[in-house]
Amino acid sequence: MLLLTFLVLGAIAGILAGLLGIGGGLVLVAALAWLLPLYGLPKEAAMHAALASSMASIVLTAASSALAHHRRGGVLWPTVAWMVPGVLIGGWLGSRFAITLDGEVLKWCVAIYCFLVGAQMAFSRTRTGTGADVVPRGAGITAAGGGIGAVSAVVGIGGGSMTVPLLVWLGVAPVRAVGTSSACGIFIGIAAAAGYALQAPAGALPEHAIGYVYLPAAIGVAIASVLSAPLGTRLAHAISGAALRRVFAAFMMLVGTSLLLW
Repeated sequence: MLLLTFLVLGAIAGILAGLLGIGGGLVLVAALAWLLPLYGLPKEAAMHAALASSMASIVLTAASSALAHHRRGGVLWPTVAWMVPGVLIGGWLGSRFAITLDGEVLKWCVAIYCFLVGAQMAFSRTRTGTGADVVPRGAGITAAGGGIGAVSAVVGIGGGSMTVPLLVWLGVAPVRAVGTSSACGIFIGIAAAAGYALQAPAGALPEHAIGYVYLPAAIGVAIASVLSAPLGTRLAHAISGAALRRVFAAFMMLVGTSLLLW
């Protein structure tokens, strides 16, 4: 039953990651914060464990999504190369900062971020990008990656809710922005998960864990998300996103509200 629960969560997260490049991590964090105490984890460590396990699973979720987008020509690898140094440093430092925060503070951070993402998706105008030839490069992209990596580590996401709007604003076609964001999410997940695993206090979780990374959750979610992310990618290339964005915005509001009730 334990593994089945995490497999279902992983399937949902994988579809969301492939479809919109955002949201999977936020859903995971909220769900894990509620579920992990039911499986014996102390509630005071549950939010840290939810964030850490989400980041660990994002590595494979993002890799599966990025590979599917790459096969469709949807990843701007030069842009990824410029962002990687920033997201690695930001992800590591962000996890270090999150470990120092109380679980209640982290809950509010994630909930507020859910509301911000929901508002952004509900009210922002959709830009079309200037075309496939726009490939952002430079130190500014690296610096932006640092901020994206740090915030992502604190709220347990792959960074798509920041990376995608940034790239579209710079003129990248939205579907390529999603693919590029997925590739960047691999490195955000690696850096943040390593930070939560290696910088956690000794004995942070009672068993089946490395630091704050609860292995049954991270592995179960990752397995299912790898299988489901390509489905989300196919949907992203096949349907119009306007109505979907509004539905997902409402969903983010529900996720944030569920955390406030935690």
